[in-house]
Amino acid sequence: MTSQIVSPAEMDQAIATLRAGELLAFPTETVYGLGADASNPDAVRKIFKLKGRPSSHPVIVHIQDVTQLSRWARDVSPMAMKLAAAFWPGPFTLVLKRAPQVSEVLTGGQDTIAIRVPRHPIAQQLLAAFGGGIAAPSANRFGHVSPTLASHVRDEFGDSLLVLDGADCEIGLESTIVSCVMDIPQLLRPGGITLSQLRAVVPAVSGVVTQDAPRAPGMLDKHYSPDTPIHLIHSEDLRQVADDYRRKGQQIAVLAMQPSINTNNFTSWINAGDNPLAYGHSLYANLRQMDKLGTMAILIEQVPGDESWQAVRDRLQRAAAK
Repeated sequence: MTSQIVSPAEMDQAIATLRAGELLAFPTETVYGLGADASNPDAVRKIFKLKGRPSSHPVIVHIQDVTQLSRWARDVSPMAMKLAAAFWPGPFTLVLKRAPQVSEVLTGGQDTIAIRVPRHPIAQQLLAAFGGGIAAPSANRFGHVSPTLASHVRDEFGDSLLVLDGADCEIGLESTIVSCVMDIPQLLRPGGITLSQLRAVVPAVSGVVTQDAPRAPGMLDKHYSPDTPIHLIHSEDLRQVADDYRRKGQQIAVLAMQPSINTNNFTSWINAGDNPLAYGHSLYANLRQMDKLGTMAILIEQVPGDESWQAVRDRLQRAAAK
C-alpha cells in the first residue's frame, strides 16, 4: 500500500516545483488536486491552461489551518468561523470575501475566494512544508471525471507532471462548498458534509442557491463527465433498457445498485451496491473504468432521493447533462 506520507526527497522536489511556479498533483481526502502556488498568478494561470478551464471558473485555495485564513479572506463572519471550526480539516470549502491582495486569477474575477483545509496526511505535509496557500482544482481536464488515484492523473496528463501518490482518495467526491458571503450561508455544492450536518452547527444554512450567489467550482450544468454518453435510468426500467441495447447488438456498460442476472458479450455490469458512502467513494473510478470500454452508452441506475445520496445525485445529474 502507498504510504500516507512522502519521502524528504519527494517533498523537496514538490516544494521546489511550487516555488519555481510549476504545477504538481497531490492527494486530498476528496480527489487529487492540480496544485500551484496560490500567491503566484502566473503559476495559477498554468492550471487553467493545462486543464482547459475557463478563466471565469474559480479555483479553491488549500491552506494548512485556520490561522492562515486572514491572508486570503476578509470580513469572516461568526457563522463562517463556526463552520470552519467544525469541519476543518476535512472535505469542506468556505466561500468568503477575498482579501485585497488576492489575485482575481484565483477567483474567476469575483470578489470572493474559496478556501479549504484538507485533512489528507500528504496534503497536510505539503502545505506545512510549503508554508503558503496552494490553488488546486481537481487534477483532470476541465469537465471530465475527477481523479481518485495517481494513475487517473497520469491518464489525463502523462508522466511529465509531478504526482505525489497517496493511493485511493478516502471520500472520492469533491468537497461540500458553502458560501458565507451574504447574511444567510448557502450550500453551493453538496459533498462529504451533508446539509443536516451543516445545520447542526449553523441552523441558518440554506440549501437553496440564489441567483446572486457567487460562482463556485462544480456548479456548471455539465461536469464530471466521461466521453461515453450517460443515461440515468429508473431502477424498474434498467434491465429492460439494457436488454433493448443487447437485442440491437449494441454494447453498453451499466452502473447499478443491483447484481446482473444475465451476463453477455454486449453488457459490462458493475454492481456498486446501495451504501451511499461506498458508492460515492468508487463512483469516479467506476466511470473511468467504463469509459475505457468504448461502449455505445453508460446506463446508470438512478440512486435514492434521500440526503445521504445528495452528493452522488448531484455528480450523476451533471455527468449525464446534455
